[in-house]
Amino acid sequence: MRRRSSFHYVAGTVLLLGLLLTVEVWIGWSALLRPWLNLTPEYLAAGIILVFLTYGLRALRVYDYFIADTCGQFGVCLRLSLQHNLLNNLLPMRSGELAFPVLMSRCFAVPVMRSVPGLLWFRFLDLHTLIAFALLVISEPFIGQTLGAVLGLLWMSVPWLAFKLTAFWQARLARHPGRVSSFVQRILESLPQQSRLFWRSWLWTLLNWSIKLAVFAWILTLFSDIPLGTAWIGATLGDFTSVLPIHGVAGAGTYEAGIVAGLVPFGIDPAEALQAAVNLHLFVLGCTLLSGALSLLLPALPVPVEANHD
Repeated sequence: MRRRSSFHYVAGTVLLLGLLLTVEVWIGWSALLRPWLNLTPEYLAAGIILVFLTYGLRALRVYDYFIADTCGQFGVCLRLSLQHNLLNNLLPMRSGELAFPVLMSRCFAVPVMRSVPGLLWFRFLDLHTLIAFALLVISEPFIGQTLGAVLGLLWMSVPWLAFKLTAFWQARLARHPGRVSSFVQRILESLPQQSRLFWRSWLWTLLNWSIKLAVFAWILTLFSDIPLGTAWIGATLGDFTSVLPIHGVAGAGTYEAGIVAGLVPFGIDPAEALQAAVNLHLFVLGCTLLSGALSLLLPALPVPVEANHD
């Protein structure tokens, strides 16, 4: 396990260095960063505000999902979500995900057996939504509008089927008591049990990704002459790289590769696509670092119940 972890860190570092060298040789860092000088401050501020809105929606999803533990403590939940996002974006190989159960235990005394299944449910919804949006933009040019619509409708039913299967397996496991059965039941009980919670967690996910991908696509168009629809595909594939088994430190290298892979098939020059991708990544990292710093201003631990009545 230690050897595998070392390989991941070495691979992540190599990807980062490879990106730095590729940009310098192919474009030049001074030329790549030059568009920032012409970026309208109002546009930059609007982009940051909208990205921060998505951070708030992600925190709201956590707050709502664990409402029995987080009720009345949205500030703490927002701090937790921002710091989890910071670690997740900066650490390689999604190792920042480990911060979520640790923070949930520290801030709200939520045990790992509840926080980890909740996190897996969030990631399942995130991946499902990313694929849904990808189908939305690539179906017509590649597989046709009719087939794309059919596949899209089938795909959109997957979370509901997963929710129903959870209830089915809980009922089935209850008829076969045992240590393994009890363990699996505890995990399933941490997934949505009521349809209202299922629909709300899915709604927060859809809102978050709709705004996030729209903002990222828009930012790409600010750094290059890319049609918004094409930029949406690039932004979607860039975020897809986060689920790869190997990616660079802070996503460097793999994130850009995903965006370029989404733009080049639509006639965008590879050097132009890389320039826009790196600048978008710098914008994302800037928002991540700023939000992480601002999270320190939020409460670190819930206010005791007794203090609310003083």
